[in-house]
Amino acid sequence: MANRCEICGKGPVVGRNVSHAHNVTARRFEPNLQRVRAKVDGTVKRIRVCTRCIRSNRVVKVA
Repeated sequence: MANRCEICGKGPVVGRNVSHAHNVTARRFEPNLQRVRAKVDGTVKRIRVCTRCIRSNRVVKVA
């Protein structure tokens, strides 16, 4: 399953860990995805969305 927000499309980005001794290794920054019950096209579905979309009310949550 892709690690991507279903609303905005935000996905993982790559970067580097840099230690105090300047040893450099690759790493991934994962988006903070949550599974929420949301209203999509009039029906209730479980979707994976990032917390930025939840916080900015781009998702209509269902109780």
